[in-house]
Amino acid sequence: MPYFSTLCVYFLMALIPVMTNTITEEIDVLVFVPQNNSYLFSYTRVAPAIRYAQQRLKTDGGQYSGFHFNIQFENSDCANDALFLLVDRSCGHDKPDLILGPVCEYEAAAVVRLASHWNIPVISAGALAAGFSNKNTEYSHLTRIAPSYVKMAETFTAMFEHFTWKSALLVYEDDKEERNCYFTLEGVYHLMADFNIKTYAFPQGGRLDTDDILHNIYDIEVVIMCMGANNIREIMLAAHRRRLTNGNYIFFNVELFNASSYGNGSWKRGDEYDNDARQAYASLNTVTLLKTVKPEFENFSMEMKMSFKKAGFLDCEDCGSVNMFVEGFHDAILLYAIALHEAMKNGHSKKNGTEITARMWNRTFEGIAGQVSMDDNGDRNGDFSLMAMTNVEAGTYEVVANYFGVNGTFQLLPTFNTDHFTLKGRYKAHAEKPAKSCGLGVSALTGVIVGAVLGSAMLIAFYFFRKNYRITIERRTQSEEHDTGKHRQLREDSIRSNFSAA
Repeated sequence: MPYFSTLCVYFLMALIPVMTNTITEEIDVLVFVPQNNSYLFSYTRVAPAIRYAQQRLKTDGGQYSGFHFNIQFENSDCANDALFLLVDRSCGHDKPDLILGPVCEYEAAAVVRLASHWNIPVISAGALAAGFSNKNTEYSHLTRIAPSYVKMAETFTAMFEHFTWKSALLVYEDDKEERNCYFTLEGVYHLMADFNIKTYAFPQGGRLDTDDILHNIYDIEVVIMCMGANNIREIMLAAHRRRLTNGNYIFFNVELFNASSYGNGSWKRGDEYDNDARQAYASLNTVTLLKTVKPEFENFSMEMKMSFKKAGFLDCEDCGSVNMFVEGFHDAILLYAIALHEAMKNGHSKKNGTEITARMWNRTFEGIAGQVSMDDNGDRNGDFSLMAMTNVEAGTYEVVANYFGVNGTFQLLPTFNTDHFTLKGRYKAHAEKPAKSCGLGVSALTGVIVGAVLGSAMLIAFYFFRKNYRITIERRTQSEEHDTGKHRQLREDSIRSNFSAA
């Protein structure tokens, strides 16, 4: 009997994976992140999030709990380290089943090209530049788990169409290395080709010529800036002194990562210019990522802070904060597990990178911060918020509108003030749509209108001419009849006199 009971236990244990639809598999993951904590996607920040996702899949006991991720972290320097490490590792060992990262554009480009050639899926919370959108050939195995710069640019397109703006000046600080601001506004330039767009770049660390920048805005409506917070403040103060913040222009800064490399909307410095800066910033609006209020995300944030404290890192004050890179690397593990499970259920192996990559695209799943929507090109749809100063006296900002990338909707919140985004002292004929011409071209329609006006003028002129002519005829007839009467009377008088004389 004990022997029979033991057999039953083994039988049930063997049956559990089948009943729960669990697939057991060892997965080798190679993660490229820098050790340098000056990067917002450093090992110190990202590693706890990846391990959190790994543990979550295992403890949930669901269909992905059979996956065991063997994670190897390698240092990347946003140059060539990642490519060399990938080649060295793959020559001496088996190639990885999955690559996470790199984030920096130039480093990611080389790694993704090689990984695509080797049929290895790559999921990155970076590689956000517009050039990575072309995945027909060399970037075929890249999935971008964070919203790209072009996705962010959709927010500006939605605003330009909503407010009927037509022109913009893109002002950015270019470091010539990572070039975050260059790639950020490249997305705007790339997507808004139908608008009148000008660009102005200045080198990082160089002299900021506010006079020259402001000289370039006089023939445009909107200024979109990407640069350090101090430079944002200098430009806004200079614009305020020139009285350019009175509603004739709309100013924006882009703050995707909540980092010092992006204008963070902070006007206060404790100096003599604070009051002017506060007034100037009343005209400055900020586009940033939509922040979630999901309870699971709050728990995740607390876990990240606790992990950071336990590790005892002393050289990174904000490493416990969750940014879009930390969130993205976490969700990358979940997305890969979903796609791998589907692929293996349908008879594919973990080495079929093409099949697994295809199953990560064009799908929706629940991420740590909420629903994650991937488009059919393997890029995450982005949700963004528009912030504006709602209390000028206090100098405080609030979210006034949201843009949802999955359906392209622009949502105005109760805090939204239409006058704040209405250009003053400008023509307002933008909103009027041209009347349909029933297939006629512009010149033909113009000819018809001009002809109608001239024809009407000729009819009116003919009417007055005819009326005047008729009055003249009547007067002349009356005059002639009067004269004829006179002559007849004289003639009759003359006849009478002659008769009486006879």
